[in-house]
Amino acid sequence: MQYPDRFADLPEYAFPRLRRLLQDTPQGGELLSMSIGEPRHPFPDFVTEVLAEHAHLYAKYPTNEGAPELLEAISGWIARRYGVTKDADEIIALNGTREGLFAACMALCPEAKNGERPTVLLPNPFYQCYAVAALATGAEPVFVPATAETGFMPDFHGLPKDLLRRAAIIYMCSPSNPQGAVADAPWWGRLMDLAEAHDIRIFADECYSEIYRDTPPAGALEVAQAKGTDPERVVVFHSLSKRSNLPGLRSGFAAGGRGAIAQMRQLRNYTGAPLPLPAQMAAAHVWADEAHVVENRALYQEKFALADDILGNCRGYHAPEAGFFLWLKVTDDEAATKALWADHGVRVLPGRYLARDTDARLGGGNPGAGYIRAALVAPKDEITRGLEAIADLLTSGSEDQT
Repeated sequence: MQYPDRFADLPEYAFPRLRRLLQDTPQGGELLSMSIGEPRHPFPDFVTEVLAEHAHLYAKYPTNEGAPELLEAISGWIARRYGVTKDADEIIALNGTREGLFAACMALCPEAKNGERPTVLLPNPFYQCYAVAALATGAEPVFVPATAETGFMPDFHGLPKDLLRRAAIIYMCSPSNPQGAVADAPWWGRLMDLAEAHDIRIFADECYSEIYRDTPPAGALEVAQAKGTDPERVVVFHSLSKRSNLPGLRSGFAAGGRGAIAQMRQLRNYTGAPLPLPAQMAAAHVWADEAHVVENRALYQEKFALADDILGNCRGYHAPEAGFFLWLKVTDDEAATKALWADHGVRVLPGRYLARDTDARLGGGNPGAGYIRAALVAPKDEITRGLEAIADLLTSGSEDQT
């Protein structure tokens, strides 16, 4: 029997591609990894104490939708951060947001839209999970370029009518990975108007929302509430990975309308892997604490200022509004990546590995090509060395000689 391969057209994942790109190039200095966005700031001290205190709960099956203590803490955080009330049945605790971003598409994407194969719209560059989720449901992923010309925001409004007619879901990341662009309240409002006009759900990936320079990014929930948008129209996703430097705790959540969350819970009854109860108890304490988030944000703000100081006069530098990545324009992203590795031992990620070729009707080409992504997650002294290496690359043009 021949089985269909829905994922045959997926490119190789970014990090195996990076390893292969560099495998024959000697490392030119002490290793500094700026390629992966794994937070390295301290996480809250109390986490290990809470885990130990609740270790006996490893003997129990974890609750599927989230323990009451955790759902209450998440609801409280949403109210404080966005001024929006979400009850427990409008929230599902996740084993990391990737689980939810994938499962939401599986649970909520229809088999057909207006009698045709549905489309799932996503920014390009994009988090690879979005495209895999679309393909897993049988939908057609549509890669909408987010370029410098559009302020690094995808222009969903400019899509051909046939793609919008079939659109079932829009994935939107704000603050965006990799560019650090932020959707303000009017931008979210226009997107919700588009979604209402074409009966599209919005999946708002906001996991970088607490890392910003000056102004807290607007959230999709607060804009939806202010506009009176149907609560079932918008599902938001948040995580402790970046906010609290706890990627290994695997605590995130999705919040939306009761119907959408009920469908996600129903799918998870059969397929999900809920967070162990000790981790849920720890996560409840972390969502309830804001002091460590302020400290964490201050550390990133120092590195934003450092990047402005070292790279501000370099060609190709774009100061991000939020998040913890730099998205740097270069002549050739793979050549630049190899040059940084060969000359300095600094590992970054070619931008083309985070994007896909765009449909000719949407401009064609890979919008990540000609950029490198560098993560500001390492300690400040290490980041200084990395930024100086990048400055040398951008000013000397050494990428062109690799």
